[in-house]
Amino acid sequence: MTGPLLSVEHLSKAYGGVHAVRDVSFTLEAGELLAMIGPNGAGKSTCFNMLNGQVAPDAGRVAVSGRDITGLPPREVARLGVGRTFQITATFPSMTVRENVQVALLSGAGRIGRIAGYAGASFVAEADALCALVGMAQSAGRACGELAYGDLKRLELAVALANKPALLLMDEPTAGMAPAERIEMMRLAAKIARDARLGILFTEHDMDVVFEHADRVIVLDRGRIIAEGPPAEIRENAAVRATYLGEGLTYGHAAEVAHA
Repeated sequence: MTGPLLSVEHLSKAYGGVHAVRDVSFTLEAGELLAMIGPNGAGKSTCFNMLNGQVAPDAGRVAVSGRDITGLPPREVARLGVGRTFQITATFPSMTVRENVQVALLSGAGRIGRIAGYAGASFVAEADALCALVGMAQSAGRACGELAYGDLKRLELAVALANKPALLLMDEPTAGMAPAERIEMMRLAAKIARDARLGILFTEHDMDVVFEHADRVIVLDRGRIIAEGPPAEIRENAAVRATYLGEGLTYGHAAEVAHA
């Protein structure tokens, strides 16, 4: 592949007179972790929704591996190599961990309409491999309704990886997790990205997570990119500190403010 894995050019979206995203452009390379941060209402979710086809942009272009995916529906975007995890996990609570991953594998193989009676015997080895990859091998036979929240987030990652995406969009992957779980989750995501040459774009309110794991950081404010660069550069950026982190705040405190 030549060129960036993800290319976003002049992306814009307005709702009535409110510009949620304004002229946003950036790239993401294979194997790179790119964080997108900003205060509530900055346009992060709208941007994500345009990247995976849930929302059509008013203007601009999105390309994955050189292929224009602008305005395509989510299912087609997923077929072309884009996966996504959400802030709030969505699993089948009565199914086991393995069965949830099997459903994702069946869907990726175009057999979602034949799940009844087939999930038990289909893609068992593949599902178990994905469970092991995210540290859920010992829980593969457990019902999802019994899992702790941190384990549900791991399962969601396994489900997102079932379609072998080239690009993974992670919407607040550590939301609701304990501090130790947050670190463990992002270390896992970073390892997967490096090993599989998977590009990851993630949003996150915890600045410790962002500055420890991101290769680069994009900062949005009122729909526009106000800063972009490596974590050390963003940490010292005066505009970022004034608009988002707050002058004089430590980064742990900044994360608390962002959640407020």
